[in-house]
Amino acid sequence: MNKRLGIIGITVKNRFKAAPKVNQTLSEHGNIIVGRMGLPFREKDVNVIGIIIEATTDEVGSLTGKLGMLEGVKVKSLLV
Repeated sequence: MNKRLGIIGITVKNRFKAAPKVNQTLSEHGNIIVGRMGLPFREKDVNVIGIIIEATTDEVGSLTGKLGMLEGVKVKSLLV
């Protein structure tokens, strides 16, 4: 399969509960991650993580599926 460039947007509602699981999942898929930026959005009580990836659609599906199953975590992806 061809690798494609993409962006994954992640929001985390309860940082102290979900962050360790989010970080573990991202580490497990570290081979497809090109860059990462995380920002707290204190006014909305949410944390936002932006991930730049180079991956196959199967790899993206695996990562976003695992993240999306975590409580308080929402995920959206865009491949170009």
